[in-house]
Amino acid sequence: MSIAQLISPQQLSERLTQPGLVILDCRSSLDDLDYGQRSYAEGHIEGASYADLLNDLSGAITKGVTGRHPLPDPQTLIERLRFWGVNNHSDIVLYDDGPGAYAARAWWLLAWLGKRDGVYVLDGGLKAWHGAGLPLSLDPPHQPEGSFDGVPDESMVLTAEQLQARIGDPAMTLIDARAPARFRGEVEPIDPIAGHIPSAQCAAFTDNLGPDGRFLPAERLKQRFAEALQGRPAHALVAYCGSGVTACHNLFALALAGYPLGALYAGSWSEWINDPQRGVATGD
Repeated sequence: MSIAQLISPQQLSERLTQPGLVILDCRSSLDDLDYGQRSYAEGHIEGASYADLLNDLSGAITKGVTGRHPLPDPQTLIERLRFWGVNNHSDIVLYDDGPGAYAARAWWLLAWLGKRDGVYVLDGGLKAWHGAGLPLSLDPPHQPEGSFDGVPDESMVLTAEQLQARIGDPAMTLIDARAPARFRGEVEPIDPIAGHIPSAQCAAFTDNLGPDGRFLPAERLKQRFAEALQGRPAHALVAYCGSGVTACHNLFALALAGYPLGALYAGSWSEWINDPQRGVATGD
């Protein structure tokens, strides 16, 4: 079974009473830091706990060194997962408003810690849940503390130095999940320098989705990434974005398509540009 699994709103609705099911609400907004917690308090899927992008799914920022969303300390994240009721064999459902970027970040972190089965992303997110006419709850979750025990897989992560050493490697495919205009350096609404990492190609994460906001069929995703790979080995692929969040959406989509799990440059563009010795490219 693929490491990446989707669940529909109807399927999740039918499993809400499943003993031990853990649901994490991963809603967030880069423009409104309180949006996720506020939205959760206004209504969430029954039984869901709130997983905050900054406080739970990211680590401490060191100005001028890290990117905007560094990886969390593994033990801190493990303790948080236990608080949410996660055990090693738990079934876990992750959701956000719909595009799946924040849910995919949580999915990747779980895979990084070794939890690679029984983890689902709600296809279409809360938008699809609403579209199916399903209700929200105001009740807090009642989940006993879990006993999850994970170990981070460092082979899934590249540092800036490791990536810099691989630029020019003909076997590597480097994909950037940001929108094309940001990739080309035409606009940059978040970071102080515009452009992309040399040798990268644009693979906007939004192109993993259909007009309905759900993931494209696996065969179409396979074709999409085959064009990016151009015959290069899939296991040598590296994904990045602005801060290591939407890149996880591409890694999830690659896994849905049947490709092996590529590496994440977790610091991404916001870390890369901290060092003026690292190259910056613009245009296509």
